[in-house]
Amino acid sequence: MAKITSVIGHEILDSRGNPTVGATVVLDDGTTASAAVPSGASTGSREAVELRDADPKRFGGKGVLKAVGAINGNLAKAVIGLEATDQRVIDQVMIDLDGTPNKGRVGANAILAISLTVLRAGAISSGKEMFQHIAELSGNDS
Repeated sequence: MAKITSVIGHEILDSRGNPTVGATVVLDDGTTASAAVPSGASTGSREAVELRDADPKRFGGKGVLKAVGAINGNLAKAVIGLEATDQRVIDQVMIDLDGTPNKGRVGANAILAISLTVLRAGAISSGKEMFQHIAELSGNDS
């Protein structure tokens, strides 16, 4: 199976013109995949934290460069070298690295961007459609 060799996070604009997090992952078999994370609308006290910059000079405080920095820094270091099809391991490594119940240190948006991108890369590398890859990961490949 293919291992993760590169993880790059970037700030992009969503359909409403608000910044959101995108990521690109490269595997050692040459597979490249990208994904973007939608902005969360929920604001409950138990919601995972969508890390925003709070800099009023950039997008009215809605920038996501802190989350992008987490992707390009500690999160990338933590997942590079892992098997792209070990989704549970990859997700747990990132959750453990954050170390908070609401993902407030690195941001749920940063974690989700890598998770979704790795999921896509794993499917592409395995020659499967996304739904087939998810079914296999969940043990329901019938």
